Amino acid sequence: MPASAEPVRIIQVGAGAMGRAWLQAITDSDQADLVGLVDLDQEAASQAADAAGFSGVPVARSLERLLDRVDAQAVLNVTVPEAHASVSIAALLHGLPVLCEKPLAESVSAGLSMIAAAELSGKLLMVSQSRRYWRTLSAFRQQIAQLGCVGTLTCDFFKAPRFGGFREEMAYPLLLDMAIHQFDLARDLIGDEPVAVFCDSYNPSWSWYRGDAAAHVLFEFAGGSRFGFNGSWCSPGLETSWNGEWRASGAGGSATWDGDHAPTATDADGGPIAAMVGDEPEQIAGSLAEFEAALRTGTIPSGEAHSNVLSLAMVEAAIRSTAESRRVLIAEVLDEAHAVAVGNERHPEIRAVLESWESVQSVTGAAQHPHGRPHQEPKLPL
Repeated sequence: MPASAEPVRIIQVGAGAMGRAWLQAITDSDQADLVGLVDLDQEAASQAADAAGFSGVPVARSLERLLDRVDAQAVLNVTVPEAHASVSIAALLHGLPVLCEKPLAESVSAGLSMIAAAELSGKLLMVSQSRRYWRTLSAFRQQIAQLGCVGTLTCDFFKAPRFGGFREEMAYPLLLDMAIHQFDLARDLIGDEPVAVFCDSYNPSWSWYRGDAAAHVLFEFAGGSRFGFNGSWCSPGLETSWNGEWRASGAGGSATWDGDHAPTATDADGGPIAAMVGDEPEQIAGSLAEFEAALRTGTIPSGEAHSNVLSLAMVEAAIRSTAESRRVLIAEVLDEAHAVAVGNERHPEIRAVLESWESVQSVTGAAQHPHGRPHQEPKLPL
């Protein structure tokens, strides 16, 4: 662990557009320092390091080429999702904790192998769900806590981005590339885990996407709460925030948040509930700050991989639901992903960890039955 007065020494993997944003976050933090940068384009890595004020930092085309050259204490994984598992596992098995960009992996099965590697190494694997770190969201979260048990949570999300490239060719662009943010926030705001989903995705006639760019999704949570997501990536005019527009209803009142500004809430009698907006770090700076604090204190961060894989499972379950036109259990997705992970894993010790789990539900903290049974706490590395 880093000493309390010393910055965490970080190797960053990935120097593209998102990688440059992370380099700026490291520059702005007095609790982190870049000691190495990895990218397949080594020249681009050098240029990115120079632009962020890290001239002369060691660069390489692969993480393995830097691990024995620099004295690092952690790895920041800003690669494409397909590379998240290989990079994170290499770092973990080298004894370094990892902060990984969302999603955890390209699939739940790959994510489970990453969790097994974290258990094998005893090191932290955290996912940066950067949209959890908004000051006005923190105020919304505090208001919801005063409403009692949340019965209904909804999010409307309507944007019309023209990305070009791979997103416009995906089968389920909204669900795969965006909705994990809102699904993850639903877990956070309800304070419970999902057990089942029904999803109807579709593509409006005017859509410029090849695949489904719109969806209606309803999740059931273990305690009986419902989360409804109504979204589109081809809705020009009157667009919502990139965070979406939210409403939470409980026995003690209701709260709304437009995704950008301070939220509004009233109690059951119509009395206002104050919005307390703080000054904590936001977006990826918030992720980095929580990761650094977790390394120093040993606390479990909100994006720890054992539970975060459930946000990815929500995406896979929603896609399966719309593809098969049926209600899908989260446990079904987890069990099948675990079987795939065991079958695909080629590292004998990681496979042994996967095979040792009593159940994937108990490891991830997922609810095992869709009837309100309390979920178990995940088993984390000591």
